[in-house]
Amino acid sequence: MAQEPVVIPEKIYFKIGEVCELVGVQAHVLRYWETEFPMLSPQKNNSGQRSYRRRDVEIALRIKQLLYNEMFTIAGAKKKMQAEQREGSKAKAARQESASQVSDTSGGTDPAAPSLFDRLYDDSNGSAADVQTHGDLSSRQREALKTLASHLLELREMLKTSGA
Repeated sequence: MAQEPVVIPEKIYFKIGEVCELVGVQAHVLRYWETEFPMLSPQKNNSGQRSYRRRDVEIALRIKQLLYNEMFTIAGAKKKMQAEQREGSKAKAARQESASQVSDTSGGTDPAAPSLFDRLYDDSNGSAADVQTHGDLSSRQREALKTLASHLLELREMLKTSGA
């Protein structure tokens, strides 16, 4: 039984009713999950209303998947989420360490690392560098790919600076 992926709106905070609608559970269920899963901890505003962040919504969706789809018990889901959290923090630390090693040795970028257009397009002579692999591209297609690549690089930088 495949479920459709949930699209979380681009918002900073969500009210409990919005989270209930996104996750597909009632408010008392979310409040119960908060008592059982320490990683699900929405902030409370001055009036005591819960303010869920995007990460909280993602955690609630994962809890629902574990409990309802994968049929974990509460205790089993808690252990699984804690294990995933540990693995995620180890992977993040490893990524940060490797990124700091690259920036320490090369000033931020690795000149030996291939770029997107190394094989696809050679700017120096204005021709396709690897026609047998990539086929002939029109100048319009090359420009579209360059634009796409620059957007992807911008997104990567945004993700790096946001700490993701």
